[in-house]
Amino acid sequence: MIRRFQVAGLVFSLDLPDGHPAGERLHNYDPFLCRHSDLRCHSERSEESVFCLTLTSERPEGPREALFRAKEESGEPVVGLFRMGEGYLAEFAPVPGAPVCGALLMDGDFRAGRLWAGGAPADQAFAVNNALMLLYAFASAPFSALEMHASVVTRGGRGFLFLGRSGTGKSTHSRLWLEHIDGTELLNDDNPVLRVADGVARVYGTPWSGKTPCYKAQDVPVGAIVRLQQAPQNRIARLGVVQAYASVMASCSGFRPLREIADAQHETLAAIAAGVPCYHLECLPDAAAARLCHETVDG
Repeated sequence: MIRRFQVAGLVFSLDLPDGHPAGERLHNYDPFLCRHSDLRCHSERSEESVFCLTLTSERPEGPREALFRAKEESGEPVVGLFRMGEGYLAEFAPVPGAPVCGALLMDGDFRAGRLWAGGAPADQAFAVNNALMLLYAFASAPFSALEMHASVVTRGGRGFLFLGRSGTGKSTHSRLWLEHIDGTELLNDDNPVLRVADGVARVYGTPWSGKTPCYKAQDVPVGAIVRLQQAPQNRIARLGVVQAYASVMASCSGFRPLREIADAQHETLAAIAAGVPCYHLECLPDAAAARLCHETVDG
């Protein structure tokens, strides 16, 4: 039985056997479940899905070429990406020093993935979750979608994205809006999706929200994108198109050395940089920073 989910208008499929240990740990996907998901898929690669993930009991083995390894940070997942045959292999570990608990073999066009997940049920759920998130980032690029590393709040029917390096204070700034700016709600706290359709950029909730359980199948037009930088004062400035392009690109997921992903993301980034107000906010983690940001981008 294959379950189908929809995120940012794009459908993807997960073939998870009934009773699999990870099944009860993936409730973050419940709001995104397609109503027709009880229908059987006639083939692994359904034409209506941007990708299909299937679990396998065999760990992928064979020659590989290292392409990327995430910087190891305490408490953060470790991801490695390899070229393997005509496709790609991604390996996941929950923290530095932990054994690999997920190995994802992807077709060259990222439309199908086969995942080996090992370890305890929590480790297997971690592997499934990360495999889906990575496949989505790669497979959605041709559909004018960007999986972002950002925190997002909504107010007045528009979404405001806060970007920045890990530890900059994206979640803190969202919390300050929630506490001090009336009418603010949290849409996603780690991995929202930006998508452009008919010249309009919208931001979407996703099943991936970091350490904050905020999984909303909702979307709104983008009001502004703000890159945060810790500073001894609060100061905000509007970015030009080139600066805006670089700012958004630095926070979108994907693997740009792969030409097909880079080209697709370029078109989306160019549309966002030209059509969405983007800012740089130097700030303290205080209410005054939230008020200054709000008055500037949503005043």
